[in-house]
Amino acid sequence: MRVLFLSPHTDDVELGAGGTLAKFMAAGHDIFWLVFSTPRISLPDGKPGDTLLHEFTNAANTLGLKEEQYRIYDFPVRRVHEHRQEVLEELVAVRKDFEPELVIGPSLHDFHQDHQVIANEMLRAFKNSASIISYELPWNHVKFDAQLFIRLTQKEIERKIELLKNYRSQIELGRPYFKEDFIVGWARMRGVQIHTEFAEAYEVHRWII
Repeated sequence: MRVLFLSPHTDDVELGAGGTLAKFMAAGHDIFWLVFSTPRISLPDGKPGDTLLHEFTNAANTLGLKEEQYRIYDFPVRRVHEHRQEVLEELVAVRKDFEPELVIGPSLHDFHQDHQVIANEMLRAFKNSASIISYELPWNHVKFDAQLFIRLTQKEIERKIELLKNYRSQIELGRPYFKEDFIVGWARMRGVQIHTEFAEAYEVHRWII
């Protein structure tokens, strides 16, 4: 299966779908990953502006992705809406070149302005051609419609934590959602809902069989 992951900023996919990403990689699915912004303003004082770019590539290397399996854009953080048409055109180009069967991106219920743009353009670009699901980032939501659950193993949760450890700048800033106990507890909570140990939950926008 060809699976496209959409990340408004570096670390969004790892946080919302890192276990699923690890699961799909191990299963041999064809993965392509787009990152739209490397937010320089989300760094501790004194860190080089390309820190998050390097942290993302380290995460990709940890996962075993090749350079041709991901693409990083430099749209300005919190101003991606000013480039909505460019985002759509890039997604349409990827639709033609990669022809994903499944697209995984941010939720329409996500209140971050950049995430909203990517979520909406994702639907515009792929609504007629692919199944589309959205990962959750609870700190950005007032509501989330958990309709699809992907079971995860202990190893896949450990892999997710390993990916997130590459983001040393965000750990240094004390982001609570990077803490290991939160990641494990979040996955356990979703797992309890489907009588398994760990899971990640998704909203379903399109499911094509």
